[in-house]
Amino acid sequence: MKKHDIKILLVDDEPDILEIVGYNLSSEGYQISTAENGLEAVKKAKKERPHLIILDVMMPEMDGIEACEQIRQIPELNNTIITFLTARGEDYSQVAGFDAGADDYITKPIKPKVLTSKVKALLRRLKDADGADPIVKIGSLIINREEYKITNKGEEIILPRKEFELLSLLATKPGKVFKREEILDKVWGNEVVVGGRTIDVHIRKLREKIGDKSFKTVKGVGYKFVD
Repeated sequence: MKKHDIKILLVDDEPDILEIVGYNLSSEGYQISTAENGLEAVKKAKKERPHLIILDVMMPEMDGIEACEQIRQIPELNNTIITFLTARGEDYSQVAGFDAGADDYITKPIKPKVLTSKVKALLRRLKDADGADPIVKIGSLIINREEYKITNKGEEIILPRKEFELLSLLATKPGKVFKREEILDKVWGNEVVVGGRTIDVHIRKLREKIGDKSFKTVKGVGYKFVD
């Protein structure tokens, strides 16, 4: 996908932020649209279907957390990448953001070159997904990556977003050992603030729901999905 085809929605109640960030990203060749609050962001996201949404947390009318939750309920935006851009650095707001379905978290102020590099890294996930089959079938397990649905032995299983993405990543290449750093980068983003045992907790939950034998720990390296 070429840069001029990529749509980015910037959401912030500070006009200066919209102007500065918008200018730097449009200079890179991206299509930029803006919104000044979460309510407007949800409406524009439905209409424009952006590839990436950069979302402030503290805003009037509807904050970024609620906006993110609503956007994640829109099926056609399942593959949209959402990252928070905010001056708030408290752990609880970051956790709330990820629980709402965010893919990453950027703390402002941020230098323009760092921001554009971060955006490029986030958009690489689109490239990774472009050529991938939306339906993954492994034995009795069926993963529909477009509809965010899991069926195992004929029964539908509902997974939170991060558990779904972790399972989807591992299951795309059964037998491959995914290093912890790669998992964090592709599922949580390479600059997120999460505890060292975040992956372990999510793997434990997947073992409970999918089956313990489907996941193998490679000590000191990472995890793999066992067919």
